[in-house]
Amino acid sequence: MPPLDVMPPGSGFAPLRGAPGGGSPPSEDKVAGRLRLAEADSWQLLRKLSAASTVEPCQGVALATADAFHWLASAPDACLSACVTDPPYGLIEYEQKDHAKMKIGRGGVWRIPPSFDGAERAPVPRFTVLTALDRKRLNHFFRVLAGHIFRTLVPGGHVIIASNPLLSTNTFACFEQAGFEKRGEIIRLVQTLRGGDRPKGAESEFGDVTVMPRACWEPWGLFRKPISEKTVSANLRRWGTGGLRRLSAGEPFRDVIESAPTGPRERAISPHPSLKPQRFMRQIVRAVLPLGIGVVFDPFTGGGSTLAASAHLGYKAIGTELDQDYAKAASRAIPLLRDLQSHPPSKRAASE
Repeated sequence: MPPLDVMPPGSGFAPLRGAPGGGSPPSEDKVAGRLRLAEADSWQLLRKLSAASTVEPCQGVALATADAFHWLASAPDACLSACVTDPPYGLIEYEQKDHAKMKIGRGGVWRIPPSFDGAERAPVPRFTVLTALDRKRLNHFFRVLAGHIFRTLVPGGHVIIASNPLLSTNTFACFEQAGFEKRGEIIRLVQTLRGGDRPKGAESEFGDVTVMPRACWEPWGLFRKPISEKTVSANLRRWGTGGLRRLSAGEPFRDVIESAPTGPRERAISPHPSLKPQRFMRQIVRAVLPLGIGVVFDPFTGGGSTLAASAHLGYKAIGTELDQDYAKAASRAIPLLRDLQSHPPSKRAASE
């Protein structure tokens, strides 16, 4: 990455400088104005990457049908403000043969839960079937991803990445190895139907036994690219990043969020198997742009939940999605998800 004071033209966000000679910092209006200009420049540049496959489902949101790694490799340094994503944790379940089985309801390495009360349950990946080779490939995947995101984020930019309790240790370590600072984890409290099963084929014999605990939470890793300035306040003035946006003047952003499973309204709009609810996504997406200025990136757009949350908040956002069917579906779903009114989480447990 070039020195911050000599970023070449077209390199994404232009650094914001303080007053010459170390005088008083620029006014709040001046900082916001300069950051808005940098946001507009970066937005125009990013929309041109994979231009032939890029659509704009709604104002301020772009979606490229492209491989995330190829797209990131073509992106300039320091062109993105934040990244919020729900990646394919296990990779194997997204390979063509298993993904095709999932789409027609035959499983593969996906577990297709039974129906209850007339409601069809969404398929979930069997993370416990991963071999040592699968885990090695998984680590390589996330090391490469983390490296690309580290280069393309501005200093102080945050990453919020979904995982699960079985794989989060490996996944999160890859981001730290890439140079990110781990800033904690966001715990999504959610009741699902994952886990809690008795021994298969011997349920009656071992009626008091649970093979694995029922999943009631989901870890989202929180990482920050190191700031380039001496203080967070200086980094905020220069790049618009370095902290998280508060819920209100009197309440900070918190790392535990109660969240209902994705409801039927949202699933009817976007039937992606890993769709996350707008009420949750809007909270974490809002947090990653502390001044509300910048461009949010989602390398694995899936059903469009990150981009829809960004659109709802009035943020600029761009995503990539390799699967053409999901990209088309997300493009249709994003404006509809954007306009949904979110509701407090219900107490009823359901699978995602």
